[in-house]
Amino acid sequence: MTAESNVKGNRLDPWLDNYAARAHGLRASETRSLFAVASRPEVVSLAGGMPNLKDLPLERIAQATADMLRKDGGKALQYGNGQGYPRLRQQITEVMALEGIEADPEDVVITTGSQQAVDIITELFIDPGDVILAEAPTYVGSLSIFSTYQADVQQVPIDAEGVVPEELEATIERLSRAGKRIKFFYCLPNFHNPAGVTLSEERRPQVIEICRRHHILIVEDNPYGLLGFEGQTYTALKTLAPEDVVYLGSFSKIFAPGYRVGWAVAPPAVRDKLKLASEAAILCPSSMGQYSISMYLENFDWRAQIEDFRSMYRGRRDAMIEALNEHLPMCTWNIPAGGFYVWVRLPEGLNAKEMLPRAVTNLVAYVSGTAFYAGGSTGHENMRLSFCYPEPSEIREGVRRLAEVVVRDLELRNLFGPTLPRPTAGVTAPAPDQI
Repeated sequence: MTAESNVKGNRLDPWLDNYAARAHGLRASETRSLFAVASRPEVVSLAGGMPNLKDLPLERIAQATADMLRKDGGKALQYGNGQGYPRLRQQITEVMALEGIEADPEDVVITTGSQQAVDIITELFIDPGDVILAEAPTYVGSLSIFSTYQADVQQVPIDAEGVVPEELEATIERLSRAGKRIKFFYCLPNFHNPAGVTLSEERRPQVIEICRRHHILIVEDNPYGLLGFEGQTYTALKTLAPEDVVYLGSFSKIFAPGYRVGWAVAPPAVRDKLKLASEAAILCPSSMGQYSISMYLENFDWRAQIEDFRSMYRGRRDAMIEALNEHLPMCTWNIPAGGFYVWVRLPEGLNAKEMLPRAVTNLVAYVSGTAFYAGGSTGHENMRLSFCYPEPSEIREGVRRLAEVVVRDLELRNLFGPTLPRPTAGVTAPAPDQI
């Protein structure tokens, strides 16, 4: 055996030299890598953004699904339309109408969760080195996709009212002077993941005007828009600029993520390319999932179910805020008006990523803020706490356990000084849009 073949034979991956360049940027997700530990029953997980499905009428849904299969099983179990089931596309326009969005069913493309829509848009628009603008912080799953396509992700600061228009303008001008090509601005304007903030009504037309003036497409990702705790909704960017925005929606948060059904609404030329790219990847979205969701929208009071979800998540949000006030007064946080997440800032000198193993040892899990920044080199002072899945009593206990870890780390900081952040290579690998 030659030395060369021996080296190859001992490699963990004998195909290492055969991968495309973009494959080498894949990294294990900080959130996904937590799941094996966080799913243990003794661990209170404040990490994953899994919807709470306990209030769904599962017995009635099971019976209705059986009835649907008896009636339409031959279609539901067959290949379908590459753009999506026409009846469901019509129903999706009715769902979006709750937020004041007027859309033609012909402009709707159904996707395998909104995550696939982000992937297709990135595939269509990004050549290696092209710039994507995103909020700082932003959704980890989209960062993973952007990394796979070798995009140059430039993040724009946000505050309590969402992305800062002046910072957006300054970032665009800086990149333009450097000769960078900006392809689109990816944003989550409502009940942001991970920061929990909402883009103010005042800023929405400002963001539109800035991007329009610089000919930058906006990708509006809106999985949480109907989950305002007081029933409030906001003006969609798509409504303000129909030809300048690709709008993404999902049934994962307002019904159930297991069906893996999301959608994109795009201007006609973009819509046609979205459809072709989706067909090339998956032939067609799941017919069974589409027929099941269409059946649910047809036969159940889904609007009342959304109201139930709002009330349930509001109670969990309140439990978390009360627990933070009681156990972590040395930290700061936002109070979200909807969605799933609280964005917590640790006391100066503490490091959320370094602290995480100690938290898991104390039987509580969260997501370090580093997961939500391209390159993972910032965000050490933040952590995302999810209140969507645990019961209120579990949330209180989880925050109490977390507080024990924070207090111990504060004592160590006072003795030995702050924990310095360590550079993190790459961005995280693709994660499902439940996170």
